[in-house]
Amino acid sequence: MIATKSHIKVSLGYFLLAALLGVVLRTFVVAPLPINYRFIVHTHSHIALLGWVYIALTTLLYHLFMVKQGLERKYRGIFWFTQICLLGMLLTFPFQGYALFSIIFSTLFLLASYWFSAFFIKYAPKSLKDTKAYICLKYALWFMIGSSIGPWSLGAIMTVLGPESIWYRLAIYFYLHFQYNGWMILALTGLFFYFLEYLKITISTKTFRYFFLTTVLGIILSFFLSTLWTGPPMIYYILGGLGAVLQLMGFGILINICFINRTILKSALSQLQLNVLKLVAFLLLIKMILQWFTAWPYFANLAATVLDFTIGYLHWTFLGVISIGLFLFLEFFGLIKLSKMAIAFYLGGFLLTEAFIFYRGMAAWLGWPLFEDYSQFLAGGSLLIPLALILVLWPNKVNLIKTED
Repeated sequence: MIATKSHIKVSLGYFLLAALLGVVLRTFVVAPLPINYRFIVHTHSHIALLGWVYIALTTLLYHLFMVKQGLERKYRGIFWFTQICLLGMLLTFPFQGYALFSIIFSTLFLLASYWFSAFFIKYAPKSLKDTKAYICLKYALWFMIGSSIGPWSLGAIMTVLGPESIWYRLAIYFYLHFQYNGWMILALTGLFFYFLEYLKITISTKTFRYFFLTTVLGIILSFFLSTLWTGPPMIYYILGGLGAVLQLMGFGILINICFINRTILKSALSQLQLNVLKLVAFLLLIKMILQWFTAWPYFANLAATVLDFTIGYLHWTFLGVISIGLFLFLEFFGLIKLSKMAIAFYLGGFLLTEAFIFYRGMAAWLGWPLFEDYSQFLAGGSLLIPLALILVLWPNKVNLIKTED
């Protein structure tokens, strides 16, 4: 318990750092700083995805499935090797962007993720390998491994076709799609099934099979939505749209399970946790609806030409669905303590910045004017997120300060 709690603090530390880098990037527009903007963007995205979400998810998997297996020494080896990779990226991306040393550490991180996946699949207890949670988590790990085809192919694409080739962007989109939808959201779904099984909620094999098939097939087919900016044949739009619909169907099955067992959920969760669960469900629904919209040629072109819509969607998924979902499970299983103040600060920062980003996208689309001091407001709203993370990381110290005052 102590080891996993400290590892979660490490992941939250990465999230805090990524959030501060986000503030730096938005401040750069207001008051230019002596930094390379693109290099900091690379650092921000890698530390957010690989430092915060990856470490939090893998720590949760170890904590829930393997902490009693006597595998601490093996797990520590994987954990610290992963930290070397992350620190290497942190010390190279800000100064050189994608170059020799940052690529070396990024490649080593991919190997570390393979190592953890093999470790989890091999050593997860047999009593859990037939559970619905394990099935989702195993496939989430396979999606994570599969997503690495994107980074592995970049070297060959740059050498043969160059970075201006459409295949360069497609490789990046392939990686991001299967990271977000295949690895992160499916892993959170697996944790949700673990949570349901923990509460002794029974889900029929038939219901789970429908959920699993619609969700996994939906994740695979919805990748075609990431290719529509190339103006492909209509079959790509149809396949991508089908993938989005299938994911919505899987989501509907999950909501129905929650509705049927709402009494058990209300008794098992605190009011704060229940509200966070409802919020995550709402954010995921909006995310899937937005995804479905991009299957239509007009909106696909809009998403491709108005960058703020894409940025807003990615942040909605990462800061909203994935990060708040992680907060819920970390709180429920006793690895962090959420306060109403921390959630209020986080939601304030998230909703304000999303509103500003989507407004700028609407302005570009419909010709609306940007109001005065827009960039200052966006940077100021971003500050709420690191403040919220400080409240999550050090709640006791914050409470002590309040008591002394």
